[in-house]
Amino acid sequence: MTQLLIAAALDNYANQYTSPESPALAALNRETNMKVPMPQMLSGHVQGAMLQMLSHMIKPKKVLEIGTYTGYSAICLAQGLQPEGHLVTIDINEELEDMAFRYICDAGLQGKIQQLIGKAVDIIPGLDESFDLVFIDADKQNYNLYYDLVFDKVPIGGFILADNVLYEGEVVLPHDEQSKNAKAMHAYNEKVKNDPRVEHVLLPLRDGIMIARKTRN
Repeated sequence: MTQLLIAAALDNYANQYTSPESPALAALNRETNMKVPMPQMLSGHVQGAMLQMLSHMIKPKKVLEIGTYTGYSAICLAQGLQPEGHLVTIDINEELEDMAFRYICDAGLQGKIQQLIGKAVDIIPGLDESFDLVFIDADKQNYNLYYDLVFDKVPIGGFILADNVLYEGEVVLPHDEQSKNAKAMHAYNEKVKNDPRVEHVLLPLRDGIMIARKTRN
């Protein structure tokens, strides 16, 4: 996300009245912004806190994340895992694997988070388990495909979250003025809206998060 969708003063206010980042997350946030290309891809303080809060509320046994980046959201989502639970996170960029693992260890979650490197479209079909919570935050053109690939792996009552569904506000522009990724995000939102198997809410937090709860197969 490169464009702030709410007034900067309100964004700062939200940060001020959100529980602070853990030392590991704060250090990861800083290093990502200093050293990694496209640091706007990081979930960041408020969104990360919301993901962590949702995880504590859902208390998942198994979580699947599509798009690790530097590991910030994985660390947040792992906070609410049940004692025996685990999180699987997939990313195609092996260059960031070691950095993400270093901060996963700093957060004390090395036994809870499994990193997989490769194309999610190839890896997901081979995951022979179900996931109470899925977080999609990867290449926008494949969101619809990821949704279809994970749907049967989510039990009734489970959740599918998708990030960047407002795509810097472009989704409200006329269709011919939207970028390719914005069109993909609008198509994803339409797909979820028209799926009778889920209940859903689009939160205008940061760059937008679509939350879908599976109600039937």
